[in-house]
Amino acid sequence: MTTRTAIGRTEVAGMSTLRTAVLFAATLTTGLSAGLFYSYACSVMPGLARLDDRGFVEAMQRINVAILNGWFMLSFLGSLVLILAAGALHLRGADRGVLLWIGVAAVCYIAVLAITAVVNVPLNDRLAAATSPEAARAAFETTWVRWNTVRALTSTAALASLAWALHRAP
Repeated sequence: MTTRTAIGRTEVAGMSTLRTAVLFAATLTTGLSAGLFYSYACSVMPGLARLDDRGFVEAMQRINVAILNGWFMLSFLGSLVLILAAGALHLRGADRGVLLWIGVAAVCYIAVLAITAVVNVPLNDRLAAATSPEAARAAFETTWVRWNTVRALTSTAALASLAWALHRAP
């Protein structure tokens, strides 16, 4: 074997390791986001639903402030960055099925971000400015819960797609 061949194999192995690592990180961060939305759907919102209007609004206002932190943003926004990076790294030399599943995950996760930006964040902002807890809750709860459930399902679909891509990846 020539030195050039050995270097080429080392570069290919290094690229394969990088592709796998980035795909794994995308899967992990997407799983964290899917788990967050799932937790809201299964426990947080049903628990808060048992509060009176004032308690519900105050709790959601506090949650909406607390969630805006670096750890949340790292997984929430980092997921899309890592999904796109995984796709870019798999453009050449990888099984096209892997690339397809990464693409499905990207579409699903972009939908999660769009729903958050178009529905959930504006509802959170209106809730933050609310002066009447009764009116604020009535305008907030049903729509926010419905669209959070869609985010939970969509982010879980993204997670499943990434897990399948990771399983198929060489």
